[in-house]
Amino acid sequence: MQPTDWLVLSGLLLIFLLAGYAAWLWYQVWRNRQRQAESLQARNQRLAGDIQLLSRALLDGQLPPIEGAIRLKVLLDNYNGPRPADLDIEVLEILYSATAHIPTHQAWKDLPLAERRQHEHRMAELEQQHREALLRTAEMLRHGLG
Repeated sequence: MQPTDWLVLSGLLLIFLLAGYAAWLWYQVWRNRQRQAESLQARNQRLAGDIQLLSRALLDGQLPPIEGAIRLKVLLDNYNGPRPADLDIEVLEILYSATAHIPTHQAWKDLPLAERRQHEHRMAELEQQHREALLRTAEMLRHGLG
């Protein structure tokens, strides 16, 4: 064999090795995308279940309306799956926005009593004002998103 034949064979071997490596890399990309899609689907199923659970708790009176609205809004913001076409979540957004400034957890406990009472009064007004719309939304969510 001539030296040029060896160079051509070496070049072809290198091309085949690089093509195989490229194919392997594309397979890895495809597999990662599949895993991400499965993970997203599992996440959405978990969120949909949590949304149904919270909706039931809200409708059964086990969850305060404002807290339920806030939690549902946050879960729906993170949910990327299908939704009913007639699902109206505007009330959740209104209640979330109207209460976003209110401290939570330890900051709530640290508030002076008078300030806590003001916030509680405002939350009671919001609950009364938006009760029907919130219950309608919770009823729709209770039956699932899919």
